[in-house]
Amino acid sequence: MTDIACEFPLMQRIALFPGTFDPVTLGHLDIIKRALPLFDKLIIGIGTNISKVPMFSNEQRLQWFEEIFASEPRIQTIVYEGLTVDCCRKVGATYIVRGIRYVNDFEYEKAIADMNRSLQGHVDTVFLTCLPEFTSVASTLVRDVLRNGGDVSKFLPEAVVKSLANKF
Repeated sequence: MTDIACEFPLMQRIALFPGTFDPVTLGHLDIIKRALPLFDKLIIGIGTNISKVPMFSNEQRLQWFEEIFASEPRIQTIVYEGLTVDCCRKVGATYIVRGIRYVNDFEYEKAIADMNRSLQGHVDTVFLTCLPEFTSVASTLVRDVLRNGGDVSKFLPEAVVKSLANKF
């Protein structure tokens, strides 16, 4: 009997977790930490959207992820613009990871996944639901609280909280 592993070379399972991450939240980290065991490499893609003006620079968001995941060699962070499936092609990702908080998130994300699959047939989207304690944590809400002087520390990783202490 032959060893099946010898007959089929192992392909690396590379996933892209796209988002604006403006700012990085504990909800994002929850999805990343739970996605990591599923893939050989996880690329966090900070997407730029010309119709949105982020509160934090790309450099700041990259720095946060680099600090948070400094000891995890399977995580890489990049900034990209344009179509997410084009970014997948450039980095060799055959999976897209998306976090789901509510049912309406799934409906929206499924439509995007279907479009991505139509554009790039070999890219599958993996949906992960967030833990209940992160359901209400959204970057948009965190930014609103920040703009109004509220305390957002319980929604953010320590690296983000420390950097915000110097700015707000």
